[in-house]
Amino acid sequence: MSDEYTISSDPDRLDREWIHKVISTDTYWAMGRTRERSDLAIDHSLPFGLYDADGRQLAFARLVTDHAYFGWLSDVYVDREARGRGLSKRLIAHITAEAERMGLKRVLLATGDAQGLYRQFGFDEIDDDYSWMYRVWPAQP
Repeated sequence: MSDEYTISSDPDRLDREWIHKVISTDTYWAMGRTRERSDLAIDHSLPFGLYDADGRQLAFARLVTDHAYFGWLSDVYVDREARGRGLSKRLIAHITAEAERMGLKRVLLATGDAQGLYRQFGFDEIDDDYSWMYRVWPAQP
């Protein structure tokens, strides 16, 4: 990665105000999420921020993980003004390398519109011997 951008998992470096604003107003999956819930989600995840040379946060994602076997990739977002620069690819490449370094066996994610991005990093629809199940509780912003 060039010196133009930096990726960090330091939670103290995150621009939580920016994260909450964009995730709760500019995504289809978390519209209306409260700041309290946003901070709670970050605090209980491995967060990743992508920053420009001036330190401005341009992208965010978090990996909910046990750091041993499993991870759930969530809240992947690139600032609208920074899209088209390959930042999502840089961020996902970094996160998948970190998941591999941790030795995770399985990383899941859900997306309504970015399957092509994630396929570039080895993600695919679930088609194996497991019967995956899920339960949804009433929405909590």
